[in-house]
Amino acid sequence: MSARRVRYGQRLRSLRDDERGSAAAELVLLTPGLIMMLLFIVFCGRMADATLRLEDAAHQAARAASLARNVTNARNDAHATASAALANAGITCRSLAVTVNTAGFQPGATVSVEVTCTAGLSDLALLGMPGSIQLSASFSSPVDTYRGVAANAGGT
Repeated sequence: MSARRVRYGQRLRSLRDDERGSAAAELVLLTPGLIMMLLFIVFCGRMADATLRLEDAAHQAARAASLARNVTNARNDAHATASAALANAGITCRSLAVTVNTAGFQPGATVSVEVTCTAGLSDLALLGMPGSIQLSASFSSPVDTYRGVAANAGGT
């Protein structure tokens, strides 16, 4: 009887201590969380990159507008420069709005530009992110004090 009891006890102990397959089970349970964490890191990186690129586009657009000789050219140059800067940076906007404030467009005044971009996030749908996010950046640049502008330089 004692031999039978020893074998039965060894079998129970070996079944209790057997951990075969536990690593696979842990991996199966942890993988979705790791994928979500990776997608969140990608999301944060993309938003930081897009924000920095948008800030740069606003700087370039304000500088281009401040170099223009009249209000119409300032608005056109700002929009063209912002579009080109974002395209060269690889940022795709679903909609792009460039608002130029040229009030008092004369030497020594400032030109303010606000660039608003709606960026798509549909490829990160697993995180439950919205389909798009609106990013905005603005910058002001002074009009050169020692240069002339067109006679009808007033604007809003």
